[in-house]
Amino acid sequence: MSETPPNTLQYRFDGPEDAPVLILGPSLGTTWHMWDRQVPELTKQWRVLRFDLPGHGGAPARPAGSVAELAARLLATLDALGVQRFGYAGCALGGAVGIELALRHPERLASLALVAASPRFGTADEFRQRGVIVRTNGLDPIARTSPDRWFTGAFAAAQPAITEWAVQMVRTTDPGCYIAACEALASFDVRGELGRVGVPTLVLVGSDDQVTGPAEARGLVAGIPDARLAVVPGASHLVPVEQPAAVTDLLVHHFSTAWQQPYDTGQTVLPPAAVVPVPAVPPQPVPVAEIAPAAVPEQPAARPDRYETGLKIRREVLGDAHVDRALAEADDFSRDFQEFLTRCTWGEIWDRPGLDRRTRSCITLTALVAGGHLEELAVHTRAALRNGLTPDEIKEVLLQAAVYCGMPAANRAFRVARQVIREETTPAE
Repeated sequence: MSETPPNTLQYRFDGPEDAPVLILGPSLGTTWHMWDRQVPELTKQWRVLRFDLPGHGGAPARPAGSVAELAARLLATLDALGVQRFGYAGCALGGAVGIELALRHPERLASLALVAASPRFGTADEFRQRGVIVRTNGLDPIARTSPDRWFTGAFAAAQPAITEWAVQMVRTTDPGCYIAACEALASFDVRGELGRVGVPTLVLVGSDDQVTGPAEARGLVAGIPDARLAVVPGASHLVPVEQPAAVTDLLVHHFSTAWQQPYDTGQTVLPPAAVVPVPAVPPQPVPVAEIAPAAVPEQPAARPDRYETGLKIRREVLGDAHVDRALAEADDFSRDFQEFLTRCTWGEIWDRPGLDRRTRSCITLTALVAGGHLEELAVHTRAALRNGLTPDEIKEVLLQAAVYCGMPAANRAFRVARQVIREETTPAE
């Protein structure tokens, strides 16, 4: 095991020190122990490195809000260890890290296996909604329903000890890090980039996976030039736990046959950048006189169009479903207004660095109460939850508004906000 400095990941090594390095990446809510049943066989050929996501398995609670940041922390960990090239197998969120490595750092990756993975995991709204539920209720509702997402019913009934292990694994995760990981999955979408994955790839999925199932796996195989599909019968999302022998055999075969050359152990210290000598420049004769060209006035830089920035922020705050509905309903009469709203409100004001999104939500709620805009208040109550405000904090905003905006306005606002909060924070059965 490791001491974990900032911006790296908690890890452990197993296997011979002179063997090539194979990395196993975990799923959201799990720890490196999800790979326990694969390690004895894999360490016969490889030096296996497993890591924990931030706040998982007792790892330091340093949230990482994007897949790119998780990949960067993993590479920082490997750089500190002198690991240059490696094979990589990752499950779900761990698989997203593997795709990120293949796209942004192909020189480091020898071969890739994606387990229960997808180029886009559900919808951004689904994962941000899960973050709202965790922020409001803690991780217990997610923990209690995890076996239903991870295992087939037959396995969960036959293996109560493993089922309880899964529940406790989620329950002991740091909530803030879990919410950040949900945000990482919400913003992950590489559907248009799969053609640039240039390493041999095994795509492995459980036949009964209802989270990222065979359809998502076939999408990966269709997009990645050198990819093979393996569907494991009788397994759901956490297929390495449910069908360990089948997964182990598939990984051994893949990494034994598809490891890209040049072969090395993966533990070569990265060489320092070569210093290129700068050739001496011979002295040039100084001209006696020279007519300078007429000065061309510097043109101001073109101001960037803020529409795409605004659309991205608008989706992150209000949700894809709301924005898609608003844009779809726009016609020739209202389309210009929707573009103006996106560009100015979201691309200009909401993108300014002077206030964070939580603070902007507080201000927006107060202004909507004052104006009596109850329909917009419902929309922005949902947005406030997505931006990190808790129901108690929203209540305090409305109490403050009651003093300065009037009791009748606050009375109506409380009714609207209470209904929205019930809808958004009640865990699904």
